[in-house]
Amino acid sequence: MSLLKIAPPEQCGLDVARWKTALEIARCWSDRDDRVPAVAVMVARKGLTPGPQFFGRQRLASNAPKLRDDAIFLVASITKPIVCMGTMLLIERGQLTLNDRVTDYIPEFGKNGKYATTIRHLLTHTSGLPDMLPNNTELRKAHSPLSAFVAGTCDVTPDFPPGRAVQYQSKGIAVLAAIIEKITGQSCDEFLRREFFEPLGMKDSRLGAPNEWFTGTSPTADRIAEIRVPAELADATDWNWNSRYWRQLGAAWGGLLTTPMDLGQFAQLMLNHGRTGTQQLLSPASVEESTRNQLAVMKDVPDEDRRFKPWGFGWRLQWSNHANTFGDLVSPTTFGHWGATGTLLWIEPQRDSFAMILTTQPLDPNGAPFQRLSNAIAAAFV
Repeated sequence: MSLLKIAPPEQCGLDVARWKTALEIARCWSDRDDRVPAVAVMVARKGLTPGPQFFGRQRLASNAPKLRDDAIFLVASITKPIVCMGTMLLIERGQLTLNDRVTDYIPEFGKNGKYATTIRHLLTHTSGLPDMLPNNTELRKAHSPLSAFVAGTCDVTPDFPPGRAVQYQSKGIAVLAAIIEKITGQSCDEFLRREFFEPLGMKDSRLGAPNEWFTGTSPTADRIAEIRVPAELADATDWNWNSRYWRQLGAAWGGLLTTPMDLGQFAQLMLNHGRTGTQQLLSPASVEESTRNQLAVMKDVPDEDRRFKPWGFGWRLQWSNHANTFGDLVSPTTFGHWGATGTLLWIEPQRDSFAMILTTQPLDPNGAPFQRLSNAIAAAFV
């Protein structure tokens, strides 16, 4: 059962003229300026949405067909909070606690000063783990499995003791996925499909594309929008973002393949306090805890981080006075995430709304173009 209903913009709480202005910005990105090869924009308020709006082309070539209306995007780090909500589900069920040590589930993780690292540290980017392993490129070139990335994480020395600072850490999310697998006996992809994707009707969402996506006369993989990878990775065709290897790896820190409508179902689930129809997929308590500032009570985290760069459990909160803000017009209650492939999702409980911008152009370091479009979208809600 879909949590979202398609409706005209004015019924979705949108000022039609301002909504057209926002869409024109997205159109110019792809059609006039070629700033991004493809972009999809989707918003909703109170469960009503005009539906996803698509601009640009499916492939990078200038003469490529236009972007399909069933296009699938690699949303990169927007994957992280979804995996973290899977972790929260295990906490709800009494199979895990925030203060459990990682070594309770992965004993080999305790090497090199990591024994005191807890689930809480992984969920809040306070573990001291690196974002990427020193041999990340070598692992990808060798088409290494996820277990190799987890093993490498077990071997590293953290950059600081857990709970003493904030450092964005993709590898902490990789470890969370390994713990999910250890507890449930299922891969992270299987767990998320069973607990979230299937009940929400997210039929085009996978954490790692299955083999069947690449077979048949009209393979599902053809729907995946091609990303304009950085120049230094253009020749790495067998392991960059567009490779079959990466699309199938199922990296818990950035491998989710999904459509705007599917991702919108998850965003609406968060706005619905974890409820879909008659099912309570997540408890309201989990949603509330995951989307408030968890750094506030971590006394050893620097005050500047606690106050100005807050994190929930997997969700980034609104960093108002920072280059990578969600925008200038969203409320302080806003939470969401960015993705390095050129994606952004924000969810605003105060206005019962969400917005996503999914592109195939890697993020600008300061995120300014996204903020301009985000501002135009936020201004369209009335």
